[in-house]
Amino acid sequence: MDRPAWLTAPNPRVLDWSLLLGVGFVLATGIVSLFSGRPSRAWVFLTHGLGGLVLAGLVGLKLRRVRYRVAGARRSATIALSVLLAIVTLAALASGVAWVFGASLDLGPWGLLNLHIGLGLVVAILLAGHLRSRFRLPGRSDVEGRRTALRYTALVVAGAATYRAQTAINSALETAGSERRFTGSREAGSDDGNGFPVTSWVADDPEPVDRADWSLSVDGAVADPLEFDYEELGGDERRAVLDCTSGWYSEHDWQGVSVASLLDAADPDAEARWVSFRSVTGYRWSLPIEAARDALLGTHVDGDRLTHGHGFPVRLVAPGRRGFQWVKWVEEVRVTRRRDHSERIAIFVSGFR
Repeated sequence: MDRPAWLTAPNPRVLDWSLLLGVGFVLATGIVSLFSGRPSRAWVFLTHGLGGLVLAGLVGLKLRRVRYRVAGARRSATIALSVLLAIVTLAALASGVAWVFGASLDLGPWGLLNLHIGLGLVVAILLAGHLRSRFRLPGRSDVEGRRTALRYTALVVAGAATYRAQTAINSALETAGSERRFTGSREAGSDDGNGFPVTSWVADDPEPVDRADWSLSVDGAVADPLEFDYEELGGDERRAVLDCTSGWYSEHDWQGVSVASLLDAADPDAEARWVSFRSVTGYRWSLPIEAARDALLGTHVDGDRLTHGHGFPVRLVAPGRRGFQWVKWVEEVRVTRRRDHSERIAIFVSGFR
């Protein structure tokens, strides 16, 4: 019995563009997810997962369509690139699914979730190369109106059902994936002082900081620049979740000095909009001034003095932000009128100074 027309694969040109848009959507939501740590942004992670499942369906349709053509074709750079793109795309999807179901992989300083992120970036690069020889806009006749809408509605519904099913399966099997936070991260070392994982973004790993030679400055667009010794910091506490893009989260009581009190003492000028937190390594990140007021410069965690690996003498505690934004080994709080856009480069090169 023949299948209904809307259940068949879309027009080849429409399918290629669907793959392009699917990869773009998953890549965009994946990048946004690296910066999102607030529950109000949970929809980003939900749509990223759903988009990945729909993309898996599209890849399946594409492979089914071209399997004979690839097998019978002469070897060429174009065919090799197509095969490599398919392999890397499937690996990216498989690594994401494996993480969801609780799998782990030790790759030294990285893990399975980092592999998933890396593969996703490689897919984007390979796809750009692949499209150089296949870039053609679909025409109106390619889209086929109602049939195309039904096909893609079916794909989205199937993806949503699969996403919902994995939650039930994880819970029933009590896998490590069943306790994931909305970001996909798993709990590690909560309320255990310095017992949570030590990670560094790229190669940011300085020698231990000598407390006697260290001080914290508050400067920039302020009326009264300030400088503090380690012993002058303290008195404030904040409970916050550190959610690392490596795939773990940890909740603690952090002690130190609130950024709000530092700003009040330094008196930012009326045009101040951003606060930059700079590490001894040159690593830095900025927060809008109102968000910075909700942050803490932590000296202790659960009553224990921070270890060097966790940012001693001071690290930024920024509720609702991802781990790479919790700057370690902070030596300067700089108030600015405009954001320091060079920080996006600094976080990748600071460890190579």
